Amino acid sequence: MYSKSFEVRWSDLDANWHLANSAYTNFMSHTRMSYFYDNGFTPLAMKEAGIGPVVFYEHMYYFREVLPGPPIRVTLELKGLSKDGMFFEFLHNFYDFTGKHKAQCEMMGGWIDMKARKLCSLQGDLLEATMAVEKAEDFRWLTREDTRKFARRPKDLE
Repeated sequence: MYSKSFEVRWSDLDANWHLANSAYTNFMSHTRMSYFYDNGFTPLAMKEAGIGPVVFYEHMYYFREVLPGPPIRVTLELKGLSKDGMFFEFLHNFYDFTGKHKAQCEMMGGWIDMKARKLCSLQGDLLEATMAVEKAEDFRWLTREDTRKFARRPKDLE
């Protein structure tokens, strides 16, 4: 399973002296992008393909606080993917240096065509690299409907 270790820095703490929720988001993003960079999704490859990732939502579940001290480990699993690679869902788990489970996050996103500014599917090596992420126990094939399952549209947008 792909994972990344992080030192909890002073700037990662909130007013309660534990890991701020923005730091969790930064650590997850760094873990995902490190995986992608290590597997062919370099900035140049994404620029040449004319694509970029977008986040639809992140759902955090906090189990125990993370305090400054020894590094923490953030894992990456593929929880869902559309057959064309347009939509993805990742599962991140946070562990302390003893292996104690501290937090979990489910995040969903997609790929955007940077010129058309519309969602697009993945092709070739980029799709293969995404398919190669270790799959979560509850992996599923995503549809467009999955991307909005938590949304409530205001009446003025209907």
